[in-house]
Amino acid sequence: MRKAWVLTIAAVGGGLTFVMLLVVGVYVVAGNLAGGIGGGSVGLAKGAVPAAYTTLVQKWGNLCPALNPALLAAQLYQESGFNPDAVSPAKAQGIAQFIPGTWATHGVDGNGDGRRDVWDPADAIPSAASYDCELAKYVRTVPGDATKNMLAAYNAGADAVIKYGGVPPYGETRNYVKTITTLEKSFAAPVTRVDPSKQAATAITYAQGKLGTPYLWGGEGTPEQGGRFDCSGLTQAAYGSAGITLPRVANDQYNAGPHPKRSELLPGDLVFFSDDLTNSRAIRHVGIYVGGGYMIDAPRTGAVIRFDPIDTPDYFGATRVTEDGAKALPTTV
Repeated sequence: MRKAWVLTIAAVGGGLTFVMLLVVGVYVVAGNLAGGIGGGSVGLAKGAVPAAYTTLVQKWGNLCPALNPALLAAQLYQESGFNPDAVSPAKAQGIAQFIPGTWATHGVDGNGDGRRDVWDPADAIPSAASYDCELAKYVRTVPGDATKNMLAAYNAGADAVIKYGGVPPYGETRNYVKTITTLEKSFAAPVTRVDPSKQAATAITYAQGKLGTPYLWGGEGTPEQGGRFDCSGLTQAAYGSAGITLPRVANDQYNAGPHPKRSELLPGDLVFFSDDLTNSRAIRHVGIYVGGGYMIDAPRTGAVIRFDPIDTPDYFGATRVTEDGAKALPTTV
């Protein structure tokens, strides 16, 4: 096992005054994004895990002290993107990506139906948690962080963790541990405000410079596309200008950092919209929050990049992009 709701703001008369005040406000607030503002909890962020699996992840993520629901969610996302039908080139199977030999030994009948089915998340998710906790128990006497040792054992084997007295000096294993523990922050529900991204102001400046640009489905701003964007193409390019590489599509961009509450939004946060408010994988639109209840976004065919309100019935949530969070995202899920 490895592994729209829209409001066009005319830039004339009073509309221009509003836009100028908004932009000035953005720079004032963004210019003061400094200092830590708190941590978070290990509960699940709203909608971060597809609704069909939320109860399973919440229950089994509390199976042992080295595990928590957000960490288990990060592991499942890293392994399969919550795809119960996923198959890797190494023949790893299902939402938790068990190889057949590991499943034969460690698969459990999580739903009590008398079968151990690697393709059934009701079995595979409990099996992943059970296997994690079995490894944690095996390496419990090893010095260091119990969760990191557990993840290292998951990747490199418990014997390697014991041999090296902690996370072994393998590049793949150290990257695996860092990736999962970083993604954990994306799936955790914060109880206080989270640190702002230092690159937020740069991303806003880039997006502001694209105001008035016509929308293009699939647009990434290339010369061949006339410098046009779709919604996630704009946010990807905006954070790319700040040195952060985001995934191409909106529902993956949601996992690029922790999730501030609506009352905690700061300029530069990505804001997301969906017709299914229980499932981050169903997100269909993204914009860059600029303050005052507005975002810059590329809304739809026939429209231009503009300011739009975020407080609409399809508002899903927000992400405070971090460099480590973006780097932790799998290239394909």
